[in-house]
Amino acid sequence: MAAVIGQQAPDFSLFNTAKQKVTLSELRGQNVVLLFFPMAFTSVCTAELCHVRDNIARFNELDATVLGISVDSPFTLAKFKEDQSLNFDLLSDFNKEVSAVYGALYPEFVMELRGVAKRAAFVLDAAGILQHAEVLENAGEQPDFQKIEAALEKISASV
Repeated sequence: MAAVIGQQAPDFSLFNTAKQKVTLSELRGQNVVLLFFPMAFTSVCTAELCHVRDNIARFNELDATVLGISVDSPFTLAKFKEDQSLNFDLLSDFNKEVSAVYGALYPEFVMELRGVAKRAAFVLDAAGILQHAEVLENAGEQPDFQKIEAALEKISASV
């Protein structure tokens, strides 16, 4: 099942940096922002996730749970989260299954690396319906946080 706006977002279970399994469907009742990113410790990924860290109050105001997802191991993500003082969950899609289902996986990335997550943003409403999707081909770009916020505001206004 692919990710399609207006339909139920594909469910998944991934491990976070505390080695706990996080299942998307168990987050029903709250808005969710999924942020796929290529690799921990790279400049653009660090800037993107630190932007979220610094603006987490706005996501909280919009009743949104933010989940960062990459194909890095949970151990690498734990160190990255600690080093950057990130205040939201990072999930490991080490097996690359979730990134593929969401259409956010490079077949080949820089230096001939295969199976790296694309930078992408998805906004789900409290019922788990996909309301916004942005998959970037250029890993040097960041998601449009104004559009993410607008999607969350639209969800809040319709409740």
